[in-house]
Amino acid sequence: MAEGKHAQALTSFWKRLRCSRAKVEAVATDMGLAYIKAVRENLPGAALVLDHFHIIKLYNEKLANLRREIAREADILEKKVLKGTRWLLMKTSLHLVVEKDEHTRLQEALQLNQPLATAYYMKDDLRRIWQQEDKESAEFLLSDWIKRAMVSGIGM
Repeated sequence: MAEGKHAQALTSFWKRLRCSRAKVEAVATDMGLAYIKAVRENLPGAALVLDHFHIIKLYNEKLANLRREIAREADILEKKVLKGTRWLLMKTSLHLVVEKDEHTRLQEALQLNQPLATAYYMKDDLRRIWQQEDKESAEFLLSDWIKRAMVSGIGM
């Protein structure tokens, strides 16, 4: 491919692609604005597929910020419960370690604050979208997820 994170890094690629007369239907990319803009300009008819990893990473950052805000406003006991839960919130519920009592610790933190619990469970639901076997199921789950996110009041 090409080195760099700016639009010029792909200039020769776009030229070769135009010369090949390839019919590109979809382009998978990370969320870099330069890449998204370049794809939109050079392949306006292609579907843009954003990388699952980067979407979840961005969601996890928002979730960590929400936890931080809640901890800032928490009393001493609540702060004690929330302390050390950042990494638990990043994990999927399936990867919590029973021997370390991670599920119990996470549940205690989630019980303190409904928006935090909603945001955590919605992250698992967001991940499930990419696990669907067909486009229609994924589209249905994504549409449902967006509706629930909008009415959740979380504002992440």
